[in-house]
Amino acid sequence: MSNLASENRNPVPDVAEENAFFPSPYSLSKYTSSKTDFCGAHYPAPYKGGKWKVLMIACQERYLMMQNGKFFSTGNHPVEMLLPMHHMDLAGFNIDIATPSGDPVKLEMWAFPSEDEAVRVTYEKYRLQLKQPKKLTEVVKDLDAGNYIGIFIPGGHGVLNDIPFSEDVKKALYWANKNDRYVISLCHGPAGLLAASLGENKENFLYRGYEICVFPDMLDTGANIDIGYIPGQMPWLVGERLSALGVRIINSDITGKVHKDRRLLTGDSPLASNNLGRLAAETLLAEVAAQ
Repeated sequence: MSNLASENRNPVPDVAEENAFFPSPYSLSKYTSSKTDFCGAHYPAPYKGGKWKVLMIACQERYLMMQNGKFFSTGNHPVEMLLPMHHMDLAGFNIDIATPSGDPVKLEMWAFPSEDEAVRVTYEKYRLQLKQPKKLTEVVKDLDAGNYIGIFIPGGHGVLNDIPFSEDVKKALYWANKNDRYVISLCHGPAGLLAASLGENKENFLYRGYEICVFPDMLDTGANIDIGYIPGQMPWLVGERLSALGVRIINSDITGKVHKDRRLLTGDSPLASNNLGRLAAETLLAEVAAQ
Protein backbone atom coordinates (compact mmCIF):
# COMPACT_ATOMS: atom_id res chain seq x y z
CA MET A 1 0.00 0.00 0.00
CA SER A 2 1.45 3.37 -0.98
CA ASN A 3 1.98 6.05 1.65
CA LEU A 4 -0.70 8.19 0.02
CA ALA A 5 -3.22 5.37 0.05
CA SER A 6 -2.41 4.41 3.64
CA GLU A 7 -3.20 7.97 4.77
CA ASN A 8 -6.74 7.78 3.37
CA ARG A 9 -9.15 7.95 6.30
CA ASN A 10 -12.34 7.59 4.23
CA PRO A 11 -14.25 4.34 4.68
CA VAL A 12 -14.10 2.27 1.49
CA PRO A 13 -17.39 1.50 -0.32
CA ASP A 14 -18.52 -2.12 -0.35
CA VAL A 15 -20.13 -2.42 -3.76
CA ALA A 16 -22.04 -5.55 -2.75
CA GLU A 17 -24.52 -3.45 -0.75
CA GLU A 18 -25.99 0.04 -1.07
CA ASN A 19 -24.43 2.58 1.28
CA ALA A 20 -22.09 0.00 2.85
CA PHE A 21 -18.46 0.53 3.79
CA PHE A 22 -15.28 -1.27 4.76
CA PRO A 23 -12.72 0.38 7.10
CA SER A 24 -10.47 3.05 5.62
CA PRO A 25 -6.96 2.17 4.40
CA TYR A 26 -5.50 4.29 7.20
CA SER A 27 -7.43 2.46 9.91
CA LEU A 28 -6.43 -0.91 8.50
CA SER A 29 -2.79 0.15 8.52
CA LYS A 30 -3.17 0.82 12.25
CA TYR A 31 -5.44 -2.04 13.29
CA THR A 32 -4.39 -5.00 11.16
CA SER A 33 -1.19 -6.90 10.48
CA SER A 34 -0.05 -9.78 8.29
CA LYS A 35 0.94 -11.71 11.44
CA THR A 36 -0.34 -11.99 14.99
CA ASP A 37 1.72 -12.11 18.18
CA PHE A 38 1.39 -15.90 18.32
CA CYS A 39 4.84 -17.36 18.94
CA GLY A 40 3.96 -20.96 19.59
CA ALA A 41 2.03 -22.86 22.22
CA HIS A 42 2.88 -26.06 24.01
CA TYR A 43 0.40 -28.04 26.03
CA PRO A 44 2.40 -31.03 27.28
CA ALA A 45 -0.69 -32.89 28.49
CA PRO A 46 -3.46 -32.10 25.97
CA TYR A 47 -6.93 -33.45 26.54
CA LYS A 48 -7.38 -36.84 24.86
CA GLY A 49 -10.65 -37.98 26.34
CA GLY A 50 -12.69 -37.17 23.24
CA LYS A 51 -15.76 -36.23 25.27
CA TRP A 52 -15.51 -32.53 26.10
CA LYS A 53 -15.91 -29.96 23.35
CA VAL A 54 -16.29 -26.20 22.97
CA LEU A 55 -19.37 -24.63 21.40
CA MET A 56 -18.55 -21.53 19.39
CA ILE A 57 -21.50 -19.21 18.75
CA ALA A 58 -20.64 -17.02 15.76
CA CYS A 59 -22.49 -14.27 13.91
CA GLN A 60 -24.21 -14.82 10.59
CA GLU A 61 -24.89 -11.18 9.75
CA ARG A 62 -22.44 -9.00 7.84
CA TYR A 63 -23.95 -5.51 7.74
CA LEU A 64 -24.33 -3.43 10.89
CA MET A 65 -26.41 -0.28 10.36
CA MET A 66 -24.95 2.81 12.00
CA GLN A 67 -26.96 5.74 13.35
CA ASN A 68 -26.48 7.66 10.08
CA GLY A 69 -28.02 4.86 8.02
CA LYS A 70 -24.72 3.65 6.61
CA PHE A 71 -23.82 -0.02 6.80
CA PHE A 72 -20.55 -1.22 8.31
CA SER A 73 -19.37 -4.27 6.37
CA THR A 74 -18.26 -6.42 9.28
CA GLY A 75 -18.76 -9.89 10.79
CA ASN A 76 -16.55 -11.81 13.18
CA HIS A 77 -12.93 -10.68 13.44
CA PRO A 78 -10.78 -13.57 12.11
CA VAL A 79 -7.96 -13.17 14.64
CA GLU A 80 -10.37 -12.89 17.57
CA MET A 81 -12.02 -16.08 16.38
CA LEU A 82 -9.25 -18.25 14.99
CA LEU A 83 -6.38 -17.62 17.39
CA PRO A 84 -8.33 -18.59 20.54
CA MET A 85 -9.67 -21.56 18.55
CA HIS A 86 -6.10 -22.52 17.69
CA HIS A 87 -5.12 -22.69 21.36
CA MET A 88 -8.18 -24.67 22.40
CA ASP A 89 -7.73 -27.01 19.46
CA LEU A 90 -4.05 -27.57 20.34
CA ALA A 91 -5.13 -28.31 23.90
CA GLY A 92 -7.26 -31.17 22.56
CA PHE A 93 -10.75 -29.70 22.53
CA ASN A 94 -12.81 -30.11 19.37
CA ILE A 95 -14.97 -27.14 18.50
CA ASP A 96 -18.56 -27.19 17.27
CA ILE A 97 -19.60 -24.06 15.39
CA ALA A 98 -23.14 -22.70 15.43
CA THR A 99 -24.92 -19.58 14.24
CA PRO A 100 -28.44 -18.51 15.25
CA SER A 101 -30.15 -20.03 12.22
CA GLY A 102 -27.35 -22.10 10.70
CA ASP A 103 -26.37 -19.54 8.05
CA PRO A 104 -22.64 -19.33 7.22
CA VAL A 105 -20.34 -17.49 9.61
CA LYS A 106 -19.42 -14.02 8.37
CA LEU A 107 -15.78 -12.97 8.74
CA GLU A 108 -14.02 -9.64 8.37
CA MET A 109 -11.61 -11.02 5.78
CA TRP A 110 -9.97 -7.60 5.44
CA ALA A 111 -8.47 -8.32 8.88
CA PHE A 112 -7.20 -11.81 8.02
CA PRO A 113 -3.45 -12.07 8.82
CA SER A 114 -2.28 -13.53 5.52
CA GLU A 115 1.17 -14.56 6.75
CA ASP A 116 0.13 -16.10 10.06
CA GLU A 117 0.45 -19.87 9.95
CA ALA A 118 -1.47 -20.59 13.16
CA VAL A 119 -4.51 -18.63 11.99
CA ARG A 120 -4.36 -20.03 8.46
CA VAL A 121 -4.11 -23.66 9.62
CA THR A 122 -7.05 -23.25 11.99
CA TYR A 123 -9.13 -21.59 9.30
CA GLU A 124 -8.48 -24.46 6.91
CA LYS A 125 -9.32 -27.08 9.54
CA TYR A 126 -12.66 -25.47 10.39
CA ARG A 127 -13.48 -23.96 6.99
CA LEU A 128 -16.32 -26.38 6.26
CA GLN A 129 -17.91 -25.84 9.66
CA LEU A 130 -17.69 -22.08 9.18
CA LYS A 131 -19.52 -22.41 5.87
CA GLN A 132 -22.00 -25.00 7.15
CA PRO A 133 -22.41 -24.40 10.90
CA LYS A 134 -24.94 -26.02 13.17
CA LYS A 135 -28.25 -24.30 13.87
CA LEU A 136 -28.11 -22.93 17.40
CA THR A 137 -31.87 -23.41 17.56
CA GLU A 138 -31.28 -27.16 17.30
CA VAL A 139 -28.16 -27.26 19.48
CA VAL A 140 -29.87 -25.69 22.50
CA LYS A 141 -32.57 -28.35 22.48
CA ASP A 142 -30.10 -30.67 24.19
CA LEU A 143 -26.91 -28.93 25.23
CA ASP A 144 -26.07 -31.77 27.61
CA ALA A 145 -25.72 -34.09 24.64
CA GLY A 146 -23.07 -31.82 23.15
CA ASN A 147 -20.72 -32.36 26.10
CA TYR A 148 -19.66 -28.73 25.96
CA ILE A 149 -17.13 -27.67 28.56
CA GLY A 150 -17.32 -24.08 27.38
CA ILE A 151 -19.04 -21.58 25.09
CA PHE A 152 -16.92 -19.26 22.97
CA ILE A 153 -18.33 -16.03 21.51
CA PRO A 154 -15.69 -14.38 19.28
CA GLY A 155 -15.51 -10.66 18.65
CA GLY A 156 -16.07 -8.37 15.69
CA HIS A 157 -18.67 -5.63 15.32
CA GLY A 158 -20.98 -8.07 13.56
CA VAL A 159 -21.80 -9.68 16.89
CA LEU A 160 -24.01 -6.68 17.67
CA ASN A 161 -26.43 -7.69 14.93
CA ASP A 162 -27.89 -10.96 16.16
CA ILE A 163 -26.16 -12.62 19.11
CA PRO A 164 -27.35 -10.22 21.89
CA PHE A 165 -30.98 -10.57 20.81
CA SER A 166 -31.12 -14.36 20.53
CA GLU A 167 -33.27 -16.34 22.94
CA ASP A 168 -31.18 -19.37 22.00
CA VAL A 169 -27.99 -17.61 23.11
CA LYS A 170 -29.79 -16.84 26.38
CA LYS A 171 -30.61 -20.53 26.80
CA ALA A 172 -26.98 -21.47 26.16
CA LEU A 173 -25.67 -18.94 28.70
CA TYR A 174 -28.14 -20.01 31.37
CA TRP A 175 -27.27 -23.65 30.72
CA ALA A 176 -23.56 -22.87 31.07
CA ASN A 177 -24.15 -21.04 34.34
CA LYS A 178 -26.31 -23.79 35.80
CA ASN A 179 -23.88 -26.55 34.82
CA ASP A 180 -20.61 -24.82 35.76
CA ARG A 181 -19.41 -24.47 32.18
CA TYR A 182 -17.11 -21.70 30.95
CA VAL A 183 -17.99 -18.72 28.76
CA ILE A 184 -15.14 -17.22 26.73
CA SER A 185 -15.30 -13.96 24.78
CA LEU A 186 -13.33 -10.87 23.74
CA CYS A 187 -13.52 -7.42 22.17
CA HIS A 188 -17.15 -6.86 21.05
CA GLY A 189 -18.02 -10.50 21.74
CA PRO A 190 -19.17 -9.81 25.32
CA ALA A 191 -22.18 -8.11 23.71
CA GLY A 192 -23.45 -11.67 23.55
CA LEU A 193 -23.79 -11.69 27.34
CA LEU A 194 -26.67 -9.24 26.90
CA ALA A 195 -28.78 -12.11 25.61
CA ALA A 196 -29.00 -13.29 29.22
CA SER A 197 -30.98 -10.13 30.03
CA LEU A 198 -33.79 -10.80 27.54
CA GLY A 199 -37.09 -10.70 29.41
CA GLU A 200 -35.31 -10.45 32.76
CA ASN A 201 -35.24 -7.80 35.48
CA LYS A 202 -31.85 -6.06 35.37
CA GLU A 203 -31.29 -6.75 39.07
CA ASN A 204 -31.35 -10.45 38.19
CA PHE A 205 -28.90 -10.21 35.27
CA LEU A 206 -26.83 -13.37 35.13
CA TYR A 207 -23.51 -11.50 35.06
CA ARG A 208 -24.37 -8.70 37.44
CA GLY A 209 -21.33 -8.01 39.63
CA TYR A 210 -18.87 -9.67 37.26
CA GLU A 211 -15.67 -7.99 36.12
CA ILE A 212 -14.84 -8.23 32.41
CA CYS A 213 -12.62 -6.90 29.65
CA VAL A 214 -14.37 -5.55 26.56
CA PHE A 215 -13.62 -3.22 23.67
CA PRO A 216 -13.80 0.36 25.04
CA ASP A 217 -16.82 2.43 24.04
CA MET A 218 -14.63 5.53 23.85
CA LEU A 219 -12.85 4.11 20.80
CA ASP A 220 -16.13 3.37 19.03
CA THR A 221 -17.37 6.90 19.75
CA GLY A 222 -14.06 8.61 18.98
CA ALA A 223 -10.98 7.21 17.26
CA ASN A 224 -12.78 4.55 15.22
CA ILE A 225 -14.90 7.24 13.58
CA ASP A 226 -12.06 9.73 13.24
CA ILE A 227 -9.81 7.30 11.36
CA GLY A 228 -12.62 5.87 9.26
CA TYR A 229 -12.67 2.39 10.76
CA ILE A 230 -16.44 2.60 11.10
CA PRO A 231 -18.64 4.79 8.86
CA GLY A 232 -20.56 6.59 11.59
CA GLN A 233 -21.81 6.50 15.16
CA MET A 234 -22.54 3.03 16.52
CA PRO A 235 -26.21 2.01 16.83
CA TRP A 236 -25.54 1.24 20.50
CA LEU A 237 -22.54 0.71 22.77
CA VAL A 238 -21.57 -2.61 24.29
CA GLY A 239 -19.88 -1.30 27.43
CA GLU A 240 -22.67 1.13 28.16
CA ARG A 241 -25.33 -1.58 28.10
CA LEU A 242 -23.31 -4.06 30.12
CA SER A 243 -22.46 -1.41 32.72
CA ALA A 244 -26.15 -0.52 33.04
CA LEU A 245 -26.79 -4.15 34.00
CA GLY A 246 -24.20 -4.09 36.77
CA VAL A 247 -21.14 -5.45 34.96
CA ARG A 248 -17.82 -3.85 35.93
CA ILE A 249 -15.50 -3.14 33.00
CA ILE A 250 -11.88 -3.20 34.17
CA ASN A 251 -10.12 -1.85 31.07
CA SER A 252 -10.28 1.60 29.50
CA ASP A 253 -7.90 0.94 26.61
CA ILE A 254 -6.66 -1.96 24.47
CA THR A 255 -3.47 -3.61 25.64
CA GLY A 256 -4.20 -7.32 25.22
CA LYS A 257 -5.60 -7.57 28.74
CA VAL A 258 -7.54 -10.70 29.72
CA HIS A 259 -9.48 -11.49 32.87
CA LYS A 260 -11.08 -14.49 34.58
CA ASP A 261 -14.03 -13.93 36.91
CA ARG A 262 -15.48 -17.22 38.09
CA ARG A 263 -16.20 -19.10 34.86
CA LEU A 264 -16.23 -16.08 32.56
CA LEU A 265 -13.04 -15.43 30.57
CA THR A 266 -12.77 -12.16 28.61
CA GLY A 267 -10.27 -10.11 26.61
CA ASP A 268 -10.16 -6.46 25.55
CA SER A 269 -9.50 -6.49 21.79
CA PRO A 270 -7.78 -8.33 18.91
CA LEU A 271 -4.58 -7.76 20.89
CA ALA A 272 -5.94 -10.15 23.52
CA SER A 273 -6.61 -13.02 21.10
CA ASN A 274 -3.42 -14.92 21.87
CA ASN A 275 -3.59 -14.27 25.61
CA LEU A 276 -7.24 -15.29 25.82
CA GLY A 277 -6.61 -18.43 23.78
CA ARG A 278 -3.84 -19.47 26.17
CA LEU A 279 -5.97 -18.64 29.23
CA ALA A 280 -8.91 -20.60 27.83
CA ALA A 281 -6.80 -23.64 26.94
CA GLU A 282 -5.07 -23.75 30.33
CA THR A 283 -8.34 -23.21 32.20
CA LEU A 284 -10.19 -25.94 30.33
CA LEU A 285 -7.29 -28.38 30.75
CA ALA A 286 -7.25 -27.69 34.49
CA GLU A 287 -10.99 -28.31 34.60
CA VAL A 288 -10.83 -31.74 32.96
CA ALA A 289 -7.85 -32.67 35.11
CA ALA A 290 -9.85 -31.80 38.22
CA GLN A 291 -12.72 -33.97 37.02
